[in-house]
Amino acid sequence: MARINLLPWREQLREERKKRFLAALAVSAMIGGAVIFTGDMMSRGSVDAQVSRNQYLKSHIKKLDKSITELKDLRKKREQLLERMKVIQSLQGNRPVSVRVFDQLVRVVPKGVYFKKVSMKDSTVKLVGIAESNNQISALMRNFNSSDWFAAPNLTAVRKVTVNGERQNEFDLTIQQTTPDSDDDGDRS
Repeated sequence: MARINLLPWREQLREERKKRFLAALAVSAMIGGAVIFTGDMMSRGSVDAQVSRNQYLKSHIKKLDKSITELKDLRKKREQLLERMKVIQSLQGNRPVSVRVFDQLVRVVPKGVYFKKVSMKDSTVKLVGIAESNNQISALMRNFNSSDWFAAPNLTAVRKVTVNGERQNEFDLTIQQTTPDSDDDGDRS
């Protein structure tokens, strides 16, 4: 007798296909899981690397900010030192001028006139003095006008006072201190 398979061959084929499908599904699920796991590990690794780079950059930015503040402080100190140097240089440069001003004050004072008070602010010299007569005050003002070191004498007050039993004139005078343009010493009497 011929052997006839009475089993439903279609169901066997279906079961076999189902097994192959499930096996392929399991393999693809395992491959997909491995790909996802590998991708996740790679993305976590790259995120961790980026976080460490960001931390590195933040730490260096803090160092640079500190350096920038130090530079600003150094610039401020430099500016202060430069200002001090300018003041010192101007004082050194004005030292001979002050000596010359006092020398010229002595040279322009006529006989019979003396100063009680001399003050100087910027280039304005204020004088309070005593003179025996008004003519001596006029001579003093002419001398200031003719001096290279002084300009614009302005007599603000003249008062009669008694000094050692003698009547004299007390005066208030303001003048402008100038510096001669030429290099001559201004040695006029």
